[in-house]
Amino acid sequence: MSALEIADIIGIICFALSGFLISVHYKLDILGVFISSFLTALGGGMIRDVLANRIPYVFTTDLPVILVVATVLIALLFKLHKIDDLEGKTAFIISDAVGLVSFSITGSIVAIQNDFNFLGILILAFLTAVGGGTIRDILINRVPSILVSEFYATVALIVASIIFILELLHLRSLPTLTIVFIFGVGLRILAYYKKWQLPTLSKE
Repeated sequence: MSALEIADIIGIICFALSGFLISVHYKLDILGVFISSFLTALGGGMIRDVLANRIPYVFTTDLPVILVVATVLIALLFKLHKIDDLEGKTAFIISDAVGLVSFSITGSIVAIQNDFNFLGILILAFLTAVGGGTIRDILINRVPSILVSEFYATVALIVASIIFILELLHLRSLPTLTIVFIFGVGLRILAYYKKWQLPTLSKE
């Protein structure tokens, strides 16, 4: 199994869980729960594949759908929908961070495989990482995380930049991508708890 496939599977599972937790937090019905989970888990990958002129992964194999459905059913089995104060809970924070970094990696790899330049790699990693969650947030009338969350989309850009450098140095491999993955997840979680934010412009 390639690094791209591994990262895709991890990202789908974690973002499906993130979409599930968000949907029950906003008291959506069971159809809304599945729609939220599917959009969060698969939306970014579909955007990535369309921009890379590929048939979306979800249309060529049943695995993504199976992963999303299984994740939602397991979450229901373990009664994760009964979590209070969702966005301060470790389950949500970790699943969202892992999904973010996993899809940043897949976006970067697909961009490299299609000979995108540095800007193209950044944009594809960014859209893959935040695309599904942004569509979900708009549908449920929630301000997208990329606009309000501390150091969220920035992590995707940092991960993409590191992978671009690894590719230039011919060091991109499963072990190095694993290190980047751990670094990215750790950075996102640390940024969340430390409430890191990018500087804002001020008239003062």
